[in-house]
Amino acid sequence: MSTPSLVSRLPQVGTTVFTQMSQLALEHGAVNLGQGFPDFACDPKLVDLVSEAMRAGHNQYAPMTGLPALREAIAARIEATYGHRYDPATEITVTVGASQAIQSAILAVVHPGDEVIVIEPAYDCYAPAIALGGGVVVPVAMRVDAAGYSVPWDAVRAAVTPRTRMIVVNTPHNPTGTILRQADLDALAAIVDGSQILVLADEVYEHMVYDGEPHASLSRHPVLAERAFVVSSFGKAFHVTGWKVGHVAAPASMMVEFRKVHQYNVFSVATPLQHAIAAYLADPAPWRDLPAFYQAKRDLFRAGLAGSRFTLLPSDGTYFQCVRYDAVSDLPEVDFAKWLTTEIKVAAIPVSVFYSRPTESKVVRFCFAKKDETLQLALERLARL
Repeated sequence: MSTPSLVSRLPQVGTTVFTQMSQLALEHGAVNLGQGFPDFACDPKLVDLVSEAMRAGHNQYAPMTGLPALREAIAARIEATYGHRYDPATEITVTVGASQAIQSAILAVVHPGDEVIVIEPAYDCYAPAIALGGGVVVPVAMRVDAAGYSVPWDAVRAAVTPRTRMIVVNTPHNPTGTILRQADLDALAAIVDGSQILVLADEVYEHMVYDGEPHASLSRHPVLAERAFVVSSFGKAFHVTGWKVGHVAAPASMMVEFRKVHQYNVFSVATPLQHAIAAYLADPAPWRDLPAFYQAKRDLFRAGLAGSRFTLLPSDGTYFQCVRYDAVSDLPEVDFAKWLTTEIKVAAIPVSVFYSRPTESKVVRFCFAKKDETLQLALERLARL
């Protein structure tokens, strides 16, 4: 007897670099600034609210679309922040984190042979979802220079064909830490206006934008809001990445198709977590205070690296800091990240893995969503370089 042979739906996918680097960090006692998750606790009030919801008996299935109270709170927050009103009944859906929202949006609208423009470096969940839908990834590389990374909108426009179904954007951007601004939204709108092209906006770091800059949500832009799935994450905002609770906002006609996929791949999201988050959102302070909270960590980390041989690239948003290491080593990015983890005892992520084709820029990404003492220990070790 033998197991039947399989033809993989995702032949290019193996163990992710995040898993590999985290395992390497564990084996070598390295400070893990690779994978993007906090090493500090969430607000105890949030945990109490979950316990209260469980004790109150909120332990059965939630509505497929999400608890009405939570959808209403999401819609109110978006309107207060970005000035666009989504109907909580027909235009907001609660999801199992942002990744499920992204995959469901893609599977809902991308048909075999459709092209999806993905701006690289790109978070690693986009391409597999496109492949599962039978779509074709059309990568467009960001420009990178001394001023950092930027989207070449002329190249995005040139990549559009009659088969283009969707453009994926991510702001604030993982892994580069850059943000889109109003001029970027206008450039994107000029490309898609009057077409049948949809947009998927990954905005999970929406509350982590620094130096007084506003977050340029696609919800702000009338042309883009009418054709965009806008995705965000409570896990990122409230330091509970393991809860996997996110949400997507979109026009009602698009949400109808989204929910057709959503109801069959997860159906609904953990009920007590939804009750807790809905109650927690009554106070806007936790998410409004996030920019200052993370900017302090960014500034601490950047100050600690200022005298090193790393070249700091801008970190306008997210909780990531990218650095050039060409003054430190000639190693390719993956090899350098492994060396940094095993020899210097600090784990980072090579930015080259965020491209569909081999692309070396001598850049690695650090995560500063850590306790200050964790960052200080990492900086002490990096000071050896």
